[in-house]
Amino acid sequence: MKTVVCFGDSNTWGYMPSGEGRYPFKNRWTSVLQEKLGNEFFVIPEGLNGRTTVFEDPVEGDKCGLTHLVTILESHKPIDLILIMLGTNDLKSRFGLNAYEIAQGAERLVKLVKKSDAGVGGNAPEIILVSPPPILKSIFLCFDEQSVKKSHDLSGYYAEVAKVNKIYFLDAGDIVKSSTVDGIHWEKEEHEKFGETVAGKIKEIMGK
Repeated sequence: MKTVVCFGDSNTWGYMPSGEGRYPFKNRWTSVLQEKLGNEFFVIPEGLNGRTTVFEDPVEGDKCGLTHLVTILESHKPIDLILIMLGTNDLKSRFGLNAYEIAQGAERLVKLVKKSDAGVGGNAPEIILVSPPPILKSIFLCFDEQSVKKSHDLSGYYAEVAKVNKIYFLDAGDIVKSSTVDGIHWEKEEHEKFGETVAGKIKEIMGK
């Protein structure tokens, strides 16, 4: 059985755009992924609301992905593949980051995984870096007009990070759209599409 870790934020956690809580387990993209991959794979969802790439959140606290990733790699090894999809929360106006700087944060996560022994046989796991989809005007006041603009620039920088580090890449913006309800999170149908697409990518990587 191959182990797949999905390291992300509220869209990996399953946050509902309506604000009514969390999608039922079966409706989250990680659950769709498990269903499509089948019994030869074990999918581990590691989503946290508000998680950033590498930045400490002065308002919410304890949201730094870099800090969390160290523990997660140790907890779940040996890991065959880890999918990293973070960066949306880095767009919050309080961080004052541009798209390039956010991608640099994502690259630190990639390098941490590549240097680890968390994969099979003490090697590093395979990595899929996912650029989050662009956001829309949001009901959350921590995202402003510049946040929306910067979100459209992430994919190009993320693709370059993947190329330089010789890892796999997906642009979530080619697959899903952020909900018009809150501007950040995904409707149920988007979870379905994303889970199916990621399953296809993982099967391709793993030769299944």
